[in-house]
Amino acid sequence: MTQNRWLALDAARGVAVLAMIVFHSIWDLSHFGYAPANLPWSAPVKIFGHSIAFAFLFIAGVALVLAHRSAIRWPAFWRRFAIIVAAAALVTAGTYVLFPSAYVFFGILHCIAVASLIAIPFLLAPWPIALVGGVFFLAGAEFLASPSFNADWLQWLGLSTSEPLTQDWRPLFPWAGPLLLGVAVGRGTLSQKEKVDVKRPVEGRALPFGKNLGFLGRHSLLIYLAHQPALFALLLGLAYLAPPAVDTTEFVASCEARCFEEGGEGKICHDACQCTAQEAVSSKALVGVTDEAERGRRLNEIAQRCVGKGKL
Repeated sequence: MTQNRWLALDAARGVAVLAMIVFHSIWDLSHFGYAPANLPWSAPVKIFGHSIAFAFLFIAGVALVLAHRSAIRWPAFWRRFAIIVAAAALVTAGTYVLFPSAYVFFGILHCIAVASLIAIPFLLAPWPIALVGGVFFLAGAEFLASPSFNADWLQWLGLSTSEPLTQDWRPLFPWAGPLLLGVAVGRGTLSQKEKVDVKRPVEGRALPFGKNLGFLGRHSLLIYLAHQPALFALLLGLAYLAPPAVDTTEFVASCEARCFEEGGEGKICHDACQCTAQEAVSSKALVGVTDEAERGRRLNEIAQRCVGKGKL
């Protein structure tokens, strides 16, 4: 229903889409060795990622208000809910194949789906009630956390005292908060009596680049699902054609330390570790391998080949 879109909302979502692609590009470049390995964990990049997630959830809350201004349109609500749940399931399945030890079991799409259900009673309530709800979820992550929630089946709540290993982690506390804040802002600025031009065509002229950003915003879910496989495939091909420069010093040092601990001799350990590192780089055996267990298995195979070549 393009004619019922609000240009500013689509444009804002389009900006968030562009930021998301940049954020995931940083992760992928680091994974393939074209950027420092610790870059994705640096404070600026983490803050960048959190701000993008906040924006998507906030916009989702405003969009719910726009879609259900005077009454909840249940067929449309459940259709949107089913699409998001299906997309979340696809993300879980895909990441389980690539990252079996750190797959996404409750990422941003999972959060949007569940938070949308929570938002139902707030959609037609006065805006301060939604504001209180948003603050409750934001603050609850800090004040309600307890070891009682550390069980695996409760991790999605976000109230545990430990963080699970996963590629995307947006638990209900605090991340339902931004969506409810979006509902509050939507309710506060768009009363039922206001004549807001929500039927204005997306091709309007209100914002610079509004048309292009609006296109990205209207197709944000498809772009979200497609951009990471595309980036990964692109960088995988690049890694085979133009492998990044690899500094094996750290690997060799840690390898030698383990070899010494197991009773190996100095020169033997050094030669074995140097051979394993050089073979791993030249054979490109680790390019695109995301699972740590698989990386370990391949490194062990390379080490065994070094043994066969008399490098030990």
